[in-house]
Amino acid sequence: MKKALLNIDYTNDFVATDGKLTCGAPGQEIEKEIVRVTKEFMANNNYVVFAIDLHKEGDSLHPETKLFPPHNIEGTEGRKLYGELQRIVNMHENNPNIYWMDKTRYSAFAGTDLEIKLRERAITEVHLVGVCTDICVLHTAVDAYNKGFKVVVYKDAVASFNQTGHEWALQHFQDSIGAEVI
Repeated sequence: MKKALLNIDYTNDFVATDGKLTCGAPGQEIEKEIVRVTKEFMANNNYVVFAIDLHKEGDSLHPETKLFPPHNIEGTEGRKLYGELQRIVNMHENNPNIYWMDKTRYSAFAGTDLEIKLRERAITEVHLVGVCTDICVLHTAVDAYNKGFKVVVYKDAVASFNQTGHEWALQHFQDSIGAEVI
């Protein structure tokens, strides 16, 4: 079974203490595990996708504008990967098994070429890490399930600014989409 790692929104705006829509400490506490899993996937020449939220300055038509403060604005430091993860990706910038993709909705599949990229590589299993467990990770997991991918979620490599939502999503992954939560 071929697998891919989907690293979702682990950016400065979602994780750094001064991020525009930060998970704060819960997001920072998963950094070592996200780095470990990412390095493991890279070392085994698996496909690694960085699915990163993208917003345009002043976009009043985006549905999130009414829900959240401006975040992950194109061209800002907020869109860069948080901490050690950015350094690792910089060291592997020419690796053909690493794919950086912009996403403009919660799910990494919505309006992107992610499914095509995975199918081209005969990938049948997606492993998810990142933030927020109960928003972008959740919507990506549900879409992956609906598209027939096996879903694996690393419970020590996902976080949210809403602990109740985080715990609910971890249970939902197992109970409603049959995901493996490890």
